[in-house]
Amino acid sequence: MKMGLVGYAGSGKSTVFEWLTGAKPDPAKVQQGQTATADVPDDRLARVAAVIKPKKTTYTKVTVLDTPGLMRDERKDNNRRLGVIREANGMVVVLDGFSRTDFAAQLRHFREELLFADMEIVGNRITKLDAQLKKRARPAKEIEAEEAELALMRRINAALEGGTPASALGLAADEEKLVRSFQLLTLKPEIVFVNRGDSGFNDPLPADLLALAPTAVQAPAKLEMELAGLSDDDRQAFMADLGVTAFQRGPTIRAMFYGVGREVFFTTGEDECRTWSIPKGCEAVEAAGCIHQDLSDRFVRANVIGYDDFVACGYSEKEAKARGLNRTEGKTYVVKDADIMHILASS
Repeated sequence: MKMGLVGYAGSGKSTVFEWLTGAKPDPAKVQQGQTATADVPDDRLARVAAVIKPKKTTYTKVTVLDTPGLMRDERKDNNRRLGVIREANGMVVVLDGFSRTDFAAQLRHFREELLFADMEIVGNRITKLDAQLKKRARPAKEIEAEEAELALMRRINAALEGGTPASALGLAADEEKLVRSFQLLTLKPEIVFVNRGDSGFNDPLPADLLALAPTAVQAPAKLEMELAGLSDDDRQAFMADLGVTAFQRGPTIRAMFYGVGREVFFTTGEDECRTWSIPKGCEAVEAAGCIHQDLSDRFVRANVIGYDDFVACGYSEKEAKARGLNRTEGKTYVVKDADIMHILASS
């Protein structure tokens, strides 16, 4: 899964990139974007591993893409800069929370940029389809498909021109499939992150921002990095002086991960305890393919224990079986977040 950091130049976006991933921003990659990965922390797996004591504990990862910052007053190059984000599964909109307080205005302005960028893509496609439909010496099926696509593109374009993102249109599954290759920015899941400075990070986010982005999160990225580099004693002292009660890096990564409709399931054993990333609503056979495609192709069944049941059984599969809490599920079982699963496949 790839999440793109987007925002205006000066929002501290590259600092957030380093805070999340530990990778230093590379000035040579500022225009084409830079990627690095971060573990998605999960206290539930940590507790499981503390009991089972495997040789290895592995967390699922999220790839973070740092994109070129947008210009506030000169829009002509912003569409190109935003083009870098189209390959990502979702976006984290970084707002300047250390020199500006107009968070809602920043977000509204940024969303306008997304509308303009998508209008360019959709407008170009409409022009191309119009030209193609003038050439009638083609199979009727092909013409019919182009007419359907043109009608959809015009509907999306009308919404964008009216200030409505494509995500608000409630596109049907076949319509989303039709436009998937265009990677429309206003269809991508969005997490809003307020990059605070050395003060104000404990203040509640303003109501006008939460009205636009109810799941918005905030943290002092630069301050947390500086604190992380101190000795334990100095860190605790400075955190107490500054009023930092806990680091927000982990919760922010989790908000990014779950905010784009992802979940995890667990595999456990003496060799390794691990979380695996799956889309929400994923069926067991698809989840098996996340481990290895052969497990999906040769899927027989899944032995499943719900996480809460596992905890209630003292993190013991043997006890879960004794209580009848270890279930056998088939291909179409919808995996729940933090299910403990063992996939059985034919040889």
